[in-house]
Amino acid sequence: MTAGPSDGPLCFCRDCLNDLSLTAPRCGGCGSPRLLRHRALPALAIAHIDCDAFYATVEKRDNPALADKPVIVGGGRRGVVLAACYTARTYGVHSAMPMFKALALCPFAAVVPPDMAKYVRIGRDVRTAMQALTPLVEPLSIDEAFLDLSGTRRVHGMIPAKVLAKFATRIECQLGITVSVGLSCNKFLAKIASDLDKPRGFAALDQEEARAMLADKPVGFIFGVGPATQQRLSERGFRTIGDLQHAGEIDMMMQFSADGRRLWRLAQGIDDRRVIADRGARTISSETTFESDTSDFATLERLLWRLSEKVSSRLKASELSGSTITLKLKTADFRRRTRSQSISVSTQLASKIFATCREMLTKEADGTAFRLMGTGVSALRAVSQAGEADMLDLRSAHAERAMDDLRKKFGSAAVIRGLAYDGPDKPRQ
Repeated sequence: MTAGPSDGPLCFCRDCLNDLSLTAPRCGGCGSPRLLRHRALPALAIAHIDCDAFYATVEKRDNPALADKPVIVGGGRRGVVLAACYTARTYGVHSAMPMFKALALCPFAAVVPPDMAKYVRIGRDVRTAMQALTPLVEPLSIDEAFLDLSGTRRVHGMIPAKVLAKFATRIECQLGITVSVGLSCNKFLAKIASDLDKPRGFAALDQEEARAMLADKPVGFIFGVGPATQQRLSERGFRTIGDLQHAGEIDMMMQFSADGRRLWRLAQGIDDRRVIADRGARTISSETTFESDTSDFATLERLLWRLSEKVSSRLKASELSGSTITLKLKTADFRRRTRSQSISVSTQLASKIFATCREMLTKEADGTAFRLMGTGVSALRAVSQAGEADMLDLRSAHAERAMDDLRKKFGSAAVIRGLAYDGPDKPRQ
């Protein structure tokens, strides 16, 4: 009989890939307790792969003295946490938390400044390894992506679950970092599954069991449901995903239009979105949530410069430039404002990103208090593809890159330009 898509092992060892019975407590071959078991395992082919505490894990890999310590990657006391290792997380530290709060929770943590160029290089290596599994890789960020392994069983000679287990082992051995894998029948459930067994985990989830598991979760657990939407749903009596499950699809559409149908379907574990291959970054961006809401233009301007420098550094590390610059703001009541402007010459210069965003910020700074700001560059192209009009801009980027190198060698305060300095004797611009 020809094997169908649902034929295959229901349980196997994640370390040696031996097939096992569904009730096996551990591997009879290598003794490992790291087994993956699921009654629908052979039929599941949509995966979400997430590098575990990526920045912090890389720093621990590169500095063995940090191995057993809580590690926070981020800026000074006025900055925010970019990443926290799992040890630091046990103290309540999490990404986007103000640094002073993180250090109050875990005062003995090792704080490491970020090295985005290094993270980009490693993220690129992980991405290349993903693309060796399937051409259908949809990046979400530098350290996570969706994969569709449908139809790859004949190529790899094994079910997608085993392919992914081999991938996780290879990344750990070759790159010295770990990943967590979620496997399901669609993107929404695969993303949920990847969070079930962190770090160094692998979980499978099908639609039937997902519906029961989701029932008692708050509606904000669904991606795209922010505080404002959560409040709207709550006012109509929808506080848990179970409330959405028990509503009628037509009723949800009548109350919330097309978004109501999307929410109802996701509550049932239904997600028809395809994994769309994208081999390059669409946007390089950086954002920060403020320690307290602010409407002060000088403060916003100073923070905008720092964000512009971060985006510029990432563009240079990726050897990219872009011609569309975006400013993102979120008000104190969580309303989002996004403004974009295209420029005639593709850039990777912090000064040009800042100048363009500052012009947009001036129009938005009307006394409104903001809680978040971000900037990004899109319409990206490789620096090697730059035309004559771009070359002056790219030559100017060499000077900025020299300053970046000095900061990397001697610390972020080694070279300070204009608005980056916020001391009492800050020079006028």
